[in-house]
Amino acid sequence: MYCLSSSSRLRFKNYKIIVMHLSIIIVNWNVKDLLYKCLQSIFLFTKNINFEVIVVDNDSNDGSREMLREWAAKNKNTQVIFNKENVGFSKANNQGLAMAKGKYVLFMNPDMELVENTGKLLFDFMEKMPSVGVCTCRLQYPDGSEQPNIKRDPNFFSQIWILYKLHHLYQPKFLKRYLACDFDYNNEQEVEQIMGAFVFIKKEVIKKIGGWSQDYFIWWEDVDLCTRLRKVGERIIYTPKSRVIHHESKSFAQQLSFAKQKIFNKSMLIYFQKYHSRLDWFVLKMAGWDSLVLSLLAQIFKFKPKTQSRL
Repeated sequence: MYCLSSSSRLRFKNYKIIVMHLSIIIVNWNVKDLLYKCLQSIFLFTKNINFEVIVVDNDSNDGSREMLREWAAKNKNTQVIFNKENVGFSKANNQGLAMAKGKYVLFMNPDMELVENTGKLLFDFMEKMPSVGVCTCRLQYPDGSEQPNIKRDPNFFSQIWILYKLHHLYQPKFLKRYLACDFDYNNEQEVEQIMGAFVFIKKEVIKKIGGWSQDYFIWWEDVDLCTRLRKVGERIIYTPKSRVIHHESKSFAQQLSFAKQKIFNKSMLIYFQKYHSRLDWFVLKMAGWDSLVLSLLAQIFKFKPKTQSRL
């Protein structure tokens, strides 16, 4: 039988096992300055919790890589993955998830800034809510106005309306329901879907469903995530206990209207093929061609439509 010496027992007694409470995963593509502000805010405000930051860079060419090397050298609890190509949002998030050591994982966009100890506030909230698998908090634009980050499940009518850009002219009841225009952001409540820009989730929960679906390059992966979470009985909660500043879509704003519409259509059709009828999928696929024409015209005439969250 192997026995420890008294000195070995003493060393073992004094050894502290460090529990990682939170892993913050950020996917970056060519938003160096905003990413730097995001990292600064994380390290400034995150206190009284063991955390790590994992940045996955999708082959940026704006100086992000050099900045990240310098940042990681000075901040030891930062890890960086440098991809040789843009692998998309879902795959990059899964790369970060594979490295994460935290009990909880926060997926957040690089164009966000913390203004308080959000990581600790949401950690404490989730610890008191064992039946909740994922949560999000209040998002605000830089001017302090509310950013809607809650929607209800999409259906055929809401998406056909959006494909034909009719939501810029008129919002019928079925569209307002989808956009959750009646949602009260002052009240904590269970929701159907949350924006993928800020997702605070138990690591065991997202591992259970296999991470983010890599069927999507970008867009609709958050809708798919929430659908799969609810299918396995996980509750999704919005809480106003904390707020985060979101500059919104600064990475993807670099894409032209026609290119963005192509990606949106492809992702939408993947979702409808997985969760809706073949008829819905087919009609939306046909309507998608018209939406490409409309987006091309918008690009030619330099018309910049509002995002759905700003309607």
